[in-house]
This record gives sequence, structure tokens and C-alpha cells, in this order.
Amino acid sequence: MARVELKQIPQICVVVRDVQEAMERYWKSFGIGPWQVYTMAPPLMTEMTIREKPEPYSMRIALAQVGNIQWELIQPLTGQSIYKEFLEQNGEGLHHVLSVVDDYDKALAGFKATGMQPLMGGTWRGATFMYVDARKQLGMIVEIFKTNPDFALPEPEATYPAGK
Repeated sequence: MARVELKQIPQICVVVRDVQEAMERYWKSFGIGPWQVYTMAPPLMTEMTIREKPEPYSMRIALAQVGNIQWELIQPLTGQSIYKEFLEQNGEGLHHVLSVVDDYDKALAGFKATGMQPLMGGTWRGATFMYVDARKQLGMIVEIFKTNPDFALPEPEATYPAGK
């Protein structure tokens, strides 16, 4: 049996209906923040797929660091997406964990070989990501990614609280 080694879990993600409201709630209730906000959409987002078929979509994300873990909030914007599906089926909640793998292509092939199918993927500013359905094996969706050596997050569109 093929095996995919998940080396590190640096991020957890919660899908939300409204990123602004969620950031305010997380900050006021738990002190999670400050948040950096980005919109992931064409033309900076390319190669978008859902279940390995081309499908455009966009989302607004907010990122905050909590110790060694990055907390991500995702609000679906346009198009079909696994985020919209999740909200319709479950409401807001924990959606996926991001895992570091040594070799993205080898890991993706390993997931497929063990029956864990790609759900959604794309490339944003040179960083390629894929969500894999590991719900039967792990009870969750796993995201893997690969970047080029020059990849760095751009300046955020907004921050919350402002000025932080």
C-alpha cells in the first residue's frame, strides 16, 4: 500500500460565511489575531479545478498566527467550491488542515493510489495547492501545497484590527 507522509501541520482552516465578522469574533472572544486579509481570484489565481475538472472560483481569506499554527478563515465568493458545499452541508466550522509533504507530486499520486481523491486545487501567485479527501481515513480534508523558492505572501489587502 502506498503511504503519504505528512511531515508537519502548520495550518488549520475554518470556513466561514463572512470573514470580517469572523475575524472580529475570533479577536474579541479569543484574542486570535491580528489578521491579514487576501482575495484569491483570477487573474492572480489560475489552474482552478474542482474534482480534477476546470472550474473557476474565488475566496477571501484571513490569516493569523496562533503559536506555531497559522489559523485560516475562508469565505467563498464566486463559483462553485468545496467551501460552499461545506457551508451548505455543515455550516461554519473546521474544514481542513494543511500538511507539509516532501514532494507534492509524489504525495498527490500517493493519495490517489490509496483512494483519497483530489477535491479542489489551484495556483495563487505561484503557490499550488490541492485539497484531498481524507475523510474516510483521517476524518478530515488535507491540503498540500508547493511553492517556488521565491514565493512570499504579498502585502495584505487589509488587516484586523486595523493598524496591527
